Amino acid sequence: MISVSILLSNKSITNRGKYQFAAKITCELGLEFDVFASTFEKELTTGMDENNKILQLRTVNVTRYVMPLREGGSLPALANADDGFSYVLKFRGAGQREKALIAELLGGEIARMLGLKVPELVFANLDEAFGRSEGDEEIQDLLKGSQGMNLALHFLSKALTFDPGASSLDPFLASKIVWLDAFITNVDRTFRNTNMLIWNRELWLIDHGASFLFHHSWENWEKQAKSAFPMIKDHVCLPAASMLREADEALKTILSQEKINHLINLIPDEWILESRDVETAEEGKAIYKQFLLDRLNHSEVFIKGAEDARKTLV
Repeated sequence: MISVSILLSNKSITNRGKYQFAAKITCELGLEFDVFASTFEKELTTGMDENNKILQLRTVNVTRYVMPLREGGSLPALANADDGFSYVLKFRGAGQREKALIAELLGGEIARMLGLKVPELVFANLDEAFGRSEGDEEIQDLLKGSQGMNLALHFLSKALTFDPGASSLDPFLASKIVWLDAFITNVDRTFRNTNMLIWNRELWLIDHGASFLFHHSWENWEKQAKSAFPMIKDHVCLPAASMLREADEALKTILSQEKINHLINLIPDEWILESRDVETAEEGKAIYKQFLLDRLNHSEVFIKGAEDARKTLV
C-alpha cells in the first residue's frame, strides 16, 4: 500500500482524485476500501468545499444499471457512473417525475447547508440508448422515460438503516432534523420509514423527494409558506427533539437569501418547465425562492406546531 500512502500525502491532488486512485488500488488488491472512506467523506459525500459552501453539482453519465431498489413508488436504482462511483439513481420518469427530483435536490442541499450529513448529490445523465437490453418491461419503460438529466446520491456502502428503537439521538441533532423537515414540509421521515442511515458511525439523511408539498398544486403557496406543518406529529425524531427553540435560533441564521438564491438556481430549467405549472423557469424559481424566504421568516409558526405536537408524545 506504499503507492496509496504516497498519494494520500500529496496535497496537490484533490481528495476526489486520491479517493478514485485508492479505490482502484484497493479493488485490484482485493482489499476493503471502507478504511479510506472517512478520510475523504467531507468532500466526497457532502459536496461541500472547505468553507462549507455548496459546490456546483457535478454531472456524471450513467454507465450501468445494477439493480432496482424497490422502495415506495419511485423505483430508484443502484447504478454505476463514468466517474467510477456507485449511486442511488432517482429517475425523472418515476412517480412524481421532476418534482420529486427538485424536492430531493433542494431538501438535500438545505440539510447540507444546515450542517447535517447528506450523501453527495450529482446530476446523472441517462443516454437514450441506455437500457435497451433491459429485460424487465417496467424498468425499461422507466429508463426510456428518464432520458436526459436525472439526480443521484452517492451510494454509502455498508450503511445501516437507523433504528429508532435501538439507537438514541442527541436532543439538539434531533431538533435540527425536525426543524429541517418542518421547514421543507417533508412528510417522509417517520418511524415506519426513517430515511436515515448510520455510516461510519454517523447519522446521514437521505430521500427528501416527498418535500415541498405546495409544488404539487401550486395553489395557495403563499399561505402554505407561512403555515404550520401538521404532519410533523409523525416525525421519528420528534420525541427526542427537546431543543426546538435552540435549533430555530441556530439554523434560521444560516440560510441567507444569497444561499437560497444560489441553491434555487441549481435547478435545471427543464425540470421546472416539464410540469407546465408555470410559464417560464424564472417564474418557477422565483416562487421557490419566495416560499423558502417566507417560511424562514415565519419559522416561529412551524416551531410552535412542532412543540405542540411533541407535548402529546412526552
